[in-house]
Amino acid sequence: MASLVPNKSDDGGKKKSMYNLQLTPAQLDKLGNVLHGRGWPTREVQYARHAFDGDGVKVVAYESGKLVVQGKGTEHFVTHILEPEITGEVLLGYEEVNNPEWFEPHAGLDESGKGDLFGPVVCACVIADGDMVKGWMAAGIRDSKTITDGAILKMAKQIATTRGVIIKTAFTSMPKYNELYLKFGENLNKLLAWLHGKALNDALDLRQPEWGLLDQFTKQPLVQHYVKDRGFDLQMRTKAESDPVVAAASIIARATWLDQMKKLEDLAGHKIPKGSGSQAKQTAKEIFQRVGEDRMSDFCKMHFKTAYEAMGKTPPAKKAWNPKWKKK
Repeated sequence: MASLVPNKSDDGGKKKSMYNLQLTPAQLDKLGNVLHGRGWPTREVQYARHAFDGDGVKVVAYESGKLVVQGKGTEHFVTHILEPEITGEVLLGYEEVNNPEWFEPHAGLDESGKGDLFGPVVCACVIADGDMVKGWMAAGIRDSKTITDGAILKMAKQIATTRGVIIKTAFTSMPKYNELYLKFGENLNKLLAWLHGKALNDALDLRQPEWGLLDQFTKQPLVQHYVKDRGFDLQMRTKAESDPVVAAASIIARATWLDQMKKLEDLAGHKIPKGSGSQAKQTAKEIFQRVGEDRMSDFCKMHFKTAYEAMGKTPPAKKAWNPKWKKK
């Protein structure tokens, strides 16, 4: 997906200052070899396989394959290095030719918070068409996993204020999330499908295009079950965030999750870390010591192994914790 932010050049024309593209593993390796060979300075970027600072350009290649190029030297890098030496294809400026489906009216679906111990899972659906997509691409809208929280909130505001866009989200309180996890047979994919189905149906009630794209989290047609009577073609694929409308949904989902995390932090009275690693575990221990077992479900996803460990409990082999917190 190309994100094209215009900057005025010295001759009054416009140059592109941001570009995104999905690379194959082989292309990622080749990129690293080429830029290392040119002596480009490197830096550390979270989740990145390569990060280089060139003359007027920053190049970050993420483990997912997502390439982000930024700076006044973007156009020169793409046309003189990326296309001839890495991809072997001329792509810059040909997005509508190479990916015409991006500009068709369609729905994009993604979620956020699935891998975090704290906070809900938020599913989002965005329905958009060509003019909206062009504007978002020009603003650098891309997969939320490659963007800082501050940028996500700004981009989410831009998406939400786009004329004609349809946006719907679905999430629950933490106690309700834990209750639903049990209700859906301790199957996270079924719970995710229910949330996606709710967001999608709410959006389709306002505008129904012919098709939509879901960032795939299961091979089973679980979400399709919730729209089977609508005559709507819901497609699935991994790394679907290359589609700008799915990327917009990922940003809306993450921004909503960040907002819910802020409310959770207000409830806790302190900062709460993302993820489910050592920092999250330590924070869960502190919350457990302060509020006790009964209220842990107000903060944590109780099917996470980390939640058990924070309370000094051994996670059961199969069944989720038989909790005191389960509401009658």
